[in-house]
Amino acid sequence: MTKENGLTYSDAGVDIDAGNSLVERIKPAAARTNRPGAMSGLGGFGAMFDLKAAGYTDPVLVAATDGVGTKLKIAIETGVVGGVGIDLVAMCVNDLVCQGAEPLFFLDYFATGKLDVGHAAEVVEGIAEGCLRSGCALIGGETAEMPGMYAPGDFDLAGFAVGAMERGQTLPAGVAKGDVLLGLASDGVHSNGYSLVRRIVELSGQGWEAPSPFGPGTLGEALLTPTRLYVKGAVAAMAADALHGLAHITGGGLTENLPRALPKRLAAHIDLNTWQLPPVFSWLADQGGIAEGEMLKTFNCGIGMVAIVPEDKLQDATNAFESNGHNVHQIGQIVEGEGVTYSGALL
Repeated sequence: MTKENGLTYSDAGVDIDAGNSLVERIKPAAARTNRPGAMSGLGGFGAMFDLKAAGYTDPVLVAATDGVGTKLKIAIETGVVGGVGIDLVAMCVNDLVCQGAEPLFFLDYFATGKLDVGHAAEVVEGIAEGCLRSGCALIGGETAEMPGMYAPGDFDLAGFAVGAMERGQTLPAGVAKGDVLLGLASDGVHSNGYSLVRRIVELSGQGWEAPSPFGPGTLGEALLTPTRLYVKGAVAAMAADALHGLAHITGGGLTENLPRALPKRLAAHIDLNTWQLPPVFSWLADQGGIAEGEMLKTFNCGIGMVAIVPEDKLQDATNAFESNGHNVHQIGQIVEGEGVTYSGALL
């Protein structure tokens, strides 16, 4: 039996029709990311991928998951939300290539208190753009409308990427004394350190709508510059057999991330004079009174990925990255020791 004028799911704050509308709107964006191996579109209970069709003979799967962190707060407060979808993909797939894997497919999780279809679609279309740029298929995801869990206008994102490599091709491998460190330029702060960034902006007394003191557009727009995707250049360098290792420079900066790609008794020595600190980092350091050591273990400081390259493959690796749109700096080499050492001056 049913009661007259009984409650509906919509009365409780969950709009199934809005969710269905979102799926229909984002299907064309997801379809643009189709690649060999992708087997189904959005809307099923699960998503399938055919490794054989993707060209693998004896594959090892590699998985990564991540979010965008408190950079989302800036996106929410400014309404500039498209770029954080690219960030989400980049934070996952840039990690995958450091293991030697080619990213194959991606799934996203979008959670909010009340679904705004236009807003959510802009985010997911950014995710699809990130997938397109990194050569992986957006094959599924989840949109969760959870009234009472999030403040009005708030949302959260998580991403899940799966890649593959042929057995025996894991990175890092063969890192040796004398190997060259190639630093690949970042596109700004990327997606780490934003709790400190937001605190610095608060102390500066400037709002997100203020003109950016270090580039075009508003301060909010400048700080929302998406994370650079290094996948295609890395895959090309791996195909040229020109890599011993890769380090994605995320939370922990150069100081904490490079050692993850190093064997025992070997260190990375970096000459800080080999690239110019981007203006956004100079501004952050100045406004926050941040010491050089703290900058190097918090932010990427202009180097979003480091490639560890055998000396005889230096030109091959450089060509692979430059041909895929990356600015490459020779920033140091592998030496005996532990961790990361520096010469020169950052600030």
